[in-house]
Amino acid sequence: MSISDRIRGLDVRVLSNDWYVLRKNVFEYRRNNGEWQKQSRESYDRGNGATILLYDLARGTVILTRQFRFPAFASGWDDLMTETPAGLLDDAAPEVRIVAETEEETGYVIGDVRKVFEAFMSPGAVTEKIHFFVAAYTPADRRDAGGGLADEGEDIDVLELPFAEAYAMIGKGEIVDAKTIMLLQHAALTIFSGV
Repeated sequence: MSISDRIRGLDVRVLSNDWYVLRKNVFEYRRNNGEWQKQSRESYDRGNGATILLYDLARGTVILTRQFRFPAFASGWDDLMTETPAGLLDDAAPEVRIVAETEEETGYVIGDVRKVFEAFMSPGAVTEKIHFFVAAYTPADRRDAGGGLADEGEDIDVLELPFAEAYAMIGKGEIVDAKTIMLLQHAALTIFSGV
């Protein structure tokens, strides 16, 4: 049975369409016991995105970014957010968009990206699905300072860190961004596992 067979009477109302779209969804859901239950859920639609971990296996380093994230600040995080480069797809293929986003944010020009998985980051409230990539880099791949696009409100610092230091930042509570934690854990299991 398709999950769509368990939804009926869907009524969608847009609550906000400013930065992204917030919708109120009222519907009936058929429970496991066959009963129909009326439910109301708000969903935040910001589009799908992509993120990447750049790594230099020979030098044992990774590239991360640091930037201000208002929702994290509003939730009590009083620091810049350390994370992997990322951005919305903006109707481009994930593989294409992540190459452009990497150059915008970090100044590194990369070509050979490898998709490792995709995931919904907060499926109870946000429609966004993230495509996760990794790519090797060398110091010669850096063409400019990066920093993001000022007209998009970006003011990004670029960090090159030893992988072991970046990975340890998770346990110290210095990296709290889910996509970054996921990619660093993936790298620990697959890229840097024998180092």
